[in-house]
Amino acid sequence: MKLSEIKKELDTLENVTFLLPNGTYVPEHFHVTEVGLITRNFIDCGGKVRNETVINFQLWDANDFEHRLKPKRLLDVITLSEKVLGIEDNDIEVEYQGETIGKYDLEFNGKDFILLNKKTACLAEDQCGIPQEKQKTKLSEIPSQTNSCTPGGGCC
Repeated sequence: MKLSEIKKELDTLENVTFLLPNGTYVPEHFHVTEVGLITRNFIDCGGKVRNETVINFQLWDANDFEHRLKPKRLLDVITLSEKVLGIEDNDIEVEYQGETIGKYDLEFNGKDFILLNKKTACLAEDQCGIPQEKQKTKLSEIPSQTNSCTPGGGCC
């Protein structure tokens, strides 16, 4: 989800809710403790230099059970971040503390912001020696040969 998309959705909501991949909600007293710009410069295993820029939202819940982040307040923080940090319309990545800090992609279902598990992948599979997945074929789909062996046919 891009920054422009979350801003559009926040403009229509009364409450901000985040749904975790396991189907539970981030506690409603969460805070957005950071809105940041993260740029990664790296080399993949094939030797190609890559750059990635994401907008990072860090969610945190504390013992202030009466706290509720309203859409207008989050929009204000986003607007300030755009102005001060020069944030553009990049994809959003969300950090949330579980057993360790989890990083998630973001989607919206019309009511809730959905945290989607991120996955690692090889970016240079063609140079990494990863074998192509073999195509599976059913034996019943293999055309029969007209010159097949028959008992006494001398082909065996």
